[in-house]
Parts: sequence; C-alpha cells; structure tokens
Amino acid sequence: MIVLGIDPGITNMGLGVVEQSGKAHRLLHARLVKTAHSDPAPQRVGEIFQNLRIVIAEFRPQAIAVEEQFFYRQNELSYKVGWAMGAVFIAANEWGLEVYGYGPMKVKQALVGYGHAEKEQVAFMVRAILGLKENPKPTHVADALAIALTHLFYLGRGGGNRI
Repeated sequence: MIVLGIDPGITNMGLGVVEQSGKAHRLLHARLVKTAHSDPAPQRVGEIFQNLRIVIAEFRPQAIAVEEQFFYRQNELSYKVGWAMGAVFIAANEWGLEVYGYGPMKVKQALVGYGHAEKEQVAFMVRAILGLKENPKPTHVADALAIALTHLFYLGRGGGNRI
C-alpha cells in the first residue's frame, strides 16, 4: 500500500509518500512545496495542485491522508489552508483517490503512543519507522510522513476519518 501524506498549508505544504509492504515501511518521496506570499491566490493554489499531480502520477498512491487542522482564533489562516485543501481535493478527484483526515492527537497516539507527545518525539518515530539516518526536515515534511504512517497504522482499524 502506498499513501501520500500531506501537511496542508498555502505557504508551506509538506508531502510524504510512504509504502507499506507487510510490516515494513519505506520512504518513497518527501518534498516541501513553498509558495510566495506575494503571488496571487490562484497562482499559489495552482502551484500546489501541479506539485500534487506530479507526485501522484509518479508514485500512484492508493490513498491520501491529511492532517486535519483545528483553528480556534486564526480565521485568516484557516481560510488560506482551505485554499490548499481545495487543491488536494481536486487532485484526489482527478485520480479517484479517497482522502482521510487525522488530527494531531491521533497522529501522536499512533506513532508515539501518547496523544500529547512533542513534535520532536513524532519526528524521531518517523525516523525510526522509516529507517532514516536523521529526523526528516523541515517539520512540514516530517508531519506529512507522520500522517502517511498514521493512515497505514489505522488502515483496517476504522480509525481514519474519510473526508
């Protein structure tokens, strides 16, 4: 099973592709998609969409897993993350992929065993599970890989929220 994990953002979007074969996990691809604040919104969303199309075409994931965002007092930020999620939904629709969402606590619980773990602990577990020499960087990429691994962990356990 191949999963594309996404840490959604309009300025920085982490993408991580992980393959599971039996109990083994392998990193296939990791990338940070950056867009400029000064570019118009349609151009930024288009850049994200084009990057998603390239990754999906190359690695052919069977599912997309995204971090569900929880914004309480950051309306402008949640609005702009929505732009990025629009690109994700269009790419998923184009390729016939289902999208699953996982909140930060569920990701931490799946990888560390504790829903209030620190980000560094999650990055360490991503490194350990994927057999990497160092923690993935930047944090957006580490988060995307963690989300992909979380989906693989919950696969068949009914733990993912299909969006």
